[in-house]
Amino acid sequence: MNFLQFAAWGAYLTSMGGYLFASGHPDIIGWFYSIQGIVSIFMPALMGIVADKWIRAERLLGICHFLAGALMVAAGYYGLTAGDSMNAWTLFTLYSLSVAFYMPTLALTNSVAFSALTKAGLDTVKDFPPIRVFGTVGFICTMVAVDVLGFQHNAWQFVVSGCVSLLLAFYAPTLPACPTSEGQSSKSLVDALGLRAFSLFKQKHMAIFFIFSFLLGLQLQISNGFANGYISSFAEIDAFKDTFGAQHANMLISLSQISETLCILLIPFVLGRFGIKRVMMIAMAGWVLRFGLFGTGDPGPGVWMFILSCIVYGVAFDFFNISGALYVDKNTNEELRSSAQGLFMLMTNGLGATFGSLAAQAVVDKFVNTQTDPLLRVEGWHTSWFIFAGYALVVLVLFTLIFREKRAAK
Repeated sequence: MNFLQFAAWGAYLTSMGGYLFASGHPDIIGWFYSIQGIVSIFMPALMGIVADKWIRAERLLGICHFLAGALMVAAGYYGLTAGDSMNAWTLFTLYSLSVAFYMPTLALTNSVAFSALTKAGLDTVKDFPPIRVFGTVGFICTMVAVDVLGFQHNAWQFVVSGCVSLLLAFYAPTLPACPTSEGQSSKSLVDALGLRAFSLFKQKHMAIFFIFSFLLGLQLQISNGFANGYISSFAEIDAFKDTFGAQHANMLISLSQISETLCILLIPFVLGRFGIKRVMMIAMAGWVLRFGLFGTGDPGPGVWMFILSCIVYGVAFDFFNISGALYVDKNTNEELRSSAQGLFMLMTNGLGATFGSLAAQAVVDKFVNTQTDPLLRVEGWHTSWFIFAGYALVVLVLFTLIFREKRAAK
């Protein structure tokens, strides 16, 4: 389940920006990535209510993937048949509808997994991470497949994603049943949507933590949206056009996901040894290096900087997302725990990723998309990555000075 869940996402998440660049629509990349954050604000909560009350989670998982897959195939078909006359906003509409049904499945797969593990008498904290790793493996497999098949700069990537979702749609109903809560006392809408977790802002340390979660969330989708188009742009320069990175940007970027897989296993050790503040600082420093190395590297003699940037990504992404979720879990009571996790996701993958994608688009528009000469475009890219790195550095400094860790009560 986890393999297919993330394989559907990996087919386009890192290469979609390259496709939009190649098809002549670099100015709307930010919208394609921000819509994931916009639908994440409300769709997971709504589907969560449905799964809790009316439709078992594994069945709803299948329904959502069927709709997401069919709409993604439709988006791919439109992109392939429209060719040069493609209307980017028509593609965006089909894509957005697909994403609206896909994003809730990220939480539904967790619900199905946790339910099955609990029924089997297993420890979710201990036994789930090795299962979740298969999701990253699936993500990497479709990333590489799309590159090898020559799909990273055309709409076939959407077709691949849609087909994987349809496969999971038919597999999902065979998964262990997740009972609904029919007959139990119904919660208020405030509770169902997780809005009560906003009361945590009354606690200074939690308010500061969630604010910085938002500030870090601004960075989450930047490299997913723009790294492929950036690295591929070197193919327009004679000195780099035959390099492996310029021709196979997706395969180079896949090192980031490989690093992510390995870094997941480090979290229990580093969190216990250093504490949440130092781990979050390490993550923030990772983002500074991630962007800074992109700004100084190239797919030729400087390819080692790209490789190092990809290795650092695992630290930047995992140490922030997973350690942050664990911190929220340890610093909230049982009544608010689920809602608090929803608030953490809202601040990072919802509001943070949305505003971050649009802000990054504005930067790229100013320094890259206004240039026609390939060398000047690359220089514009360098400037953009340095701006992103500078922002990450400011967040790191502010977090170091302001955040004070409050250890969970025993």
